[in-house]
Amino acid sequence: MKFAASCQSNAQRALVAASCFIGSGLAAYAQTPAAASTAPVPNKGDVAWMLISTALVLMMSIPGLALFYGGLVRAKNMLSVLTQIFMIVSLVAIVWVFYGYSLAFTDGGSLNALLGGFSKTFLRGITADSNVATFSNGVVIPELAYMAFQMTFACITPALIVGAFAERMKFAAVLVFVLLWVTVIYFPIAHAVWYAAAPDDLAAAAKALAAAGDDAAKKVAQAKLDEVINSAGYFSRIGALDFAGGTVVHINAGIAGLVGAVMLGKRIGYPREAMTPHSLTMTMIGASLLWVGWFGFNAGSNLEANGTTALAFVNTFVATAAAALSWLFVEWGAKGKPSLLGMVTGAVAGLVAVTPASGWAGPMGSVVLGLAVSPICFFCVSALKNKLGYDDALDVFGVHCVGGIVGALATGILVAPYLGGVGLPDYTTKPGELVQGAYVMGDQLLIQIKAVAFTLLWSGIGSAILYKIVDMVIGLRVSTDQEREGLDVAEHGERAYNF
Repeated sequence: MKFAASCQSNAQRALVAASCFIGSGLAAYAQTPAAASTAPVPNKGDVAWMLISTALVLMMSIPGLALFYGGLVRAKNMLSVLTQIFMIVSLVAIVWVFYGYSLAFTDGGSLNALLGGFSKTFLRGITADSNVATFSNGVVIPELAYMAFQMTFACITPALIVGAFAERMKFAAVLVFVLLWVTVIYFPIAHAVWYAAAPDDLAAAAKALAAAGDDAAKKVAQAKLDEVINSAGYFSRIGALDFAGGTVVHINAGIAGLVGAVMLGKRIGYPREAMTPHSLTMTMIGASLLWVGWFGFNAGSNLEANGTTALAFVNTFVATAAAALSWLFVEWGAKGKPSLLGMVTGAVAGLVAVTPASGWAGPMGSVVLGLAVSPICFFCVSALKNKLGYDDALDVFGVHCVGGIVGALATGILVAPYLGGVGLPDYTTKPGELVQGAYVMGDQLLIQIKAVAFTLLWSGIGSAILYKIVDMVIGLRVSTDQEREGLDVAEHGERAYNF
């Protein structure tokens, strides 16, 4: 990097890590308000795109995920799934504006590596005139738009979990668990991966270091640069690449779902009794809404309307199509018949896998990723699940966690310019202009592995503790009679269908 030539190798690597487009498109750099001296003004096109993307991601939860999951359960539990997801979105939205946004996307002081602070609880200080930075120098968007966009991610992540323990968990237990889970698990991981310094601050500190004359001036400038870098969450700081939520959303929810499925135990009759989906028509509608909404999920994560946004859009399109076809043909060969359920499951696996790579890989790399992820997830939801005997009702672990791991690790490979990726750019060069020597695939893969491992451990162990607490206080599982009757009537006193 041309502005870090005077840094030692470790500091240079840290700067590359901290100044690359880390983050979820959920992204991270949006946390430092634009400098008052330059006072950039939001572009109306960027603002419009972010509001549209926010609505698209909300559509992924309700109605997309609700219909996708609802169609997969038995008719007597359809309404319970719809109610759980609608409740989760409503609950988390309020938690988010009360304290979630502040914990995820503000400076946490001594705890900043894993958690933010309380400076923006109840959206304190955020007005219609408040702006936050994007991924580009001098570009801002309204903070309310950014806050709302991030809120939709916080809403859908715990909603994904319910598919693992569908048809057997108390509604009250789901409510309490989700409240605890987003607070203890989601907000810290979101902060660690997505909270980073604004690009203007990084560029200014790096240029000051490059321009420093004597050793004393360099020491001061280096300290300032280190301060800016260390203001980020831990995995953002070391350079973990997660454009739109492979770790924070999918691995996080997937491992929590597996833990819940194991701790609650199998559904009554599983696997002896057939528990076929009651409406694949609704599942297909839900999957289609997920695919459309995912363009806001991934392409919106760039926070601007530009070429990288278009790249994420195209990658989301082609990876999903490739994964749907890949699952179709794998299942056709393994079981003798191609199924609609297989295609839509493959499409979701492709969406999950491309999420962390969407703004980093090239289109052909995304096609390869889509083709590769489906056979892996197919093996996990069929052979592995049967071998281990756990009852992950709607394959949350096999699709979201496993697909997220595949995507997160593949991002460290597909970002390479010689594989069609954008490289690891800083804020003084364009994507792909960074010298090849600054990209070391082994180093990046190690960073990706660290982020994946931390997410698995934090969410897996933390979720187990939370499930146990909820079980001790109010109990996790409905009674045998209630489960046989169905959660629609037993828990909610109504039915999805009245014939």
